[in-house]
Amino acid sequence: MMPPIGMHLNRLLEHYRRQEEPDGAGGGITDWVHLGSIRARVSQATTAERVAAQQAGSEHTQPVYVRPRADVRRGDELRGPEGSWRVTAVYRPSEPVYRRCDCELVQGEENHG
Repeated sequence: MMPPIGMHLNRLLEHYRRQEEPDGAGGGITDWVHLGSIRARVSQATTAERVAAQQAGSEHTQPVYVRPRADVRRGDELRGPEGSWRVTAVYRPSEPVYRRCDCELVQGEENHG
């Protein structure tokens, strides 16, 4: 059995999920709902991985690891000081010691006021 992942989760990210509510006029309002903080490990992409993704004309995903019972789903966002990670896929290994979330980093615009 693999050791617990808890000691490797060195970041605290804010977990958000998109929620749609009717607007009363036949349409809907989409908002991001804060689900709480989540412990995570964000793995940095290597230069070779970034170059390979660019050459293939695709977005590079960055793995983010969370506890195995974390309710992170495709489409959720994990937010930290440097930006947000939009979850594109979620995987569980054969031994449920962690959950891997492939994410795209969405960097916010810097305010140089």
